[in-house]
Amino acid sequence: MTVRDPLANPEPLIRRVYAYVAYRIGDGPDAEDVTSETFERAIRGRHTYEASKGTPIAWLLGIARRCVADVLSGRPTPSAEVPEPAGPGHEEESIRRLTLSAAIAALDDREQELLALRYGADLTARRIGEVLGLRTNAVEVALHRALLRLRSLLEADSSVGKETAASDRIEVEARQTRGKAAG
Repeated sequence: MTVRDPLANPEPLIRRVYAYVAYRIGDGPDAEDVTSETFERAIRGRHTYEASKGTPIAWLLGIARRCVADVLSGRPTPSAEVPEPAGPGHEEESIRRLTLSAAIAALDDREQELLALRYGADLTARRIGEVLGLRTNAVEVALHRALLRLRSLLEADSSVGKETAASDRIEVEARQTRGKAAG
């Protein structure tokens, strides 16, 4: 059995873990701290990694999920206050992001987790299945249902136009989060 170092190429792993964490708890210092904690635990436990059980990113996201759960268990519910606008168009963008965040927060933990793994960590359904111990088809069905539920929550909100599908909003949000993680 060949043992390979799961942290041999850390830069893309750091970006994907950060994007996942930021998707779950918001970007910024908290996400950076949780990402650091994830890699600290990974470095201490790298000897436990088994390539036959999954990819390095799946292993790291398993660690990140536990770190996020630790943070969320002691974290107060975020407020839905609209920040001060920074420039033209900023108010609409802020409201759109807050509306999306509130809709995602209204989903159950499993749905939030699935969306964070798919759009935050940019994992395929197959990889999500590896992380969660589920079949690919079960992940695809659960993701579809989560997106339908999210879409209905967003369409029920009168401040959000119905012209953009929920999946399009999630894709945009995921790209923005990944862009921040890469920067």
